[in-house]
Amino acid sequence: MPKDENKNRLLEVLPGDDVLSQCIHCGMCLATCPTYEMTKLERSSPRGRIRLVNEVAKGEMDVTKTFVEEMDYCLDCQACETACPAGVKYGLIVEAARIITEDYKIEKIRTRLIKKLSLKFIIPHRGYLKFASRIIKIYQRSSLRNYFHSSGLVRKFFPKLLEFDLLSPTVSSKFSDEYFDERILPASKTKHKVAVLTGCLMSTMFHEINQDTVDVLTAMDCEVIIPKEQVCCGSINGHNGDIETAKRLARINIDEFLKYDFESLIMNSSGCGAFMKEYQTLLKDDEIYSVKAKILSSKVKDIMEFLAQINLDDKFKQVKETITYHDACHLVHSQKIFNEPRKVLQSLPGVDIVDLDESTWCCGSAGIYNLTHYDDSMILLRRKMMKIKETKARIVLAGNHGCIAQLRYGAKKFNVDVEVIHPISFIKRCLNIP
Repeated sequence: MPKDENKNRLLEVLPGDDVLSQCIHCGMCLATCPTYEMTKLERSSPRGRIRLVNEVAKGEMDVTKTFVEEMDYCLDCQACETACPAGVKYGLIVEAARIITEDYKIEKIRTRLIKKLSLKFIIPHRGYLKFASRIIKIYQRSSLRNYFHSSGLVRKFFPKLLEFDLLSPTVSSKFSDEYFDERILPASKTKHKVAVLTGCLMSTMFHEINQDTVDVLTAMDCEVIIPKEQVCCGSINGHNGDIETAKRLARINIDEFLKYDFESLIMNSSGCGAFMKEYQTLLKDDEIYSVKAKILSSKVKDIMEFLAQINLDDKFKQVKETITYHDACHLVHSQKIFNEPRKVLQSLPGVDIVDLDESTWCCGSAGIYNLTHYDDSMILLRRKMMKIKETKARIVLAGNHGCIAQLRYGAKKFNVDVEVIHPISFIKRCLNIP
């Protein structure tokens, strides 16, 4: 594709004409960037990538192999946004750049294959996802898995496949979209009316977190609405350049959720929550959906954000436990939610919360990053697990399913004796409910 076409396409998908000029190249982002920390290369820093995007946007540079690799190498953790004194929306820039890199076949074959299978054919289609999940469930519960891991040939020639298998979450015995009723009432008088996104991977591989979310919400006197025709939020597509699929899924969710009257749309996965809060930006030029997207985005709340805003009463029992808390990137950096989870956890009687050093540093999961960039992901994971080990906590909490899967894998890989669960699952343990 010629330079002028790259320029026009990039300017078309960037969120605004001035977004690139906001960066003052001060370097405050460097200390917060995991990829810069690993490489010490300027091009692997936020300001370095912004410079690359700027040169393409001005027509001064073509989309090269280096450009594509750098946009893909970024974790999109957005820690640089938290550090930036100029308020640069870096996440929007790198995600816009990934849209145009989709037109190039420069990525490694493995990366392209993972993206095609997950982003195009499986995750966005509920039927295909459930079918694939059931196949995986059969495999995970069979003797074939033990044979696979005990095979010397597999270990010698396909060691990454073994690691990818261990990284995969265990498929749930129930799928949320089949299990929950459309409307679930609390045992007492309704004080709040909320909707819940059950998600894609959350539905098939983390149903227990969805169940704990519903149980806690109903214990807090919430009527819970779960639209049957909701779909994947589109975040994994949007973050990886497949913007048209992301928009299609967003429109479906907007139509489905706005059929109901509710105060808040509750999210228990930070990546999904951050993306749905940006539906209004994603569809700002859509004549039909721009206003509706803004309405739905305004209702989106992370579960911990919601609990911090309501009266929790005295519904908790005394639980003697030592915990620590890992800040999921798309919760702390994208949504700026840092104090709310701590406020809720500190209200739990008997619980000792140990501060986690570098709690806001990425664990290396980052959507499918731990599959496309496994070795770099493991560098970040080891760093995170050593920090967790230092706390001597028995439980570590994380508000994103990708972080949970990554940290559970890390606990085994790096021999850290810790249980990894979602904050809402721990809160349920502290409630006087079954």
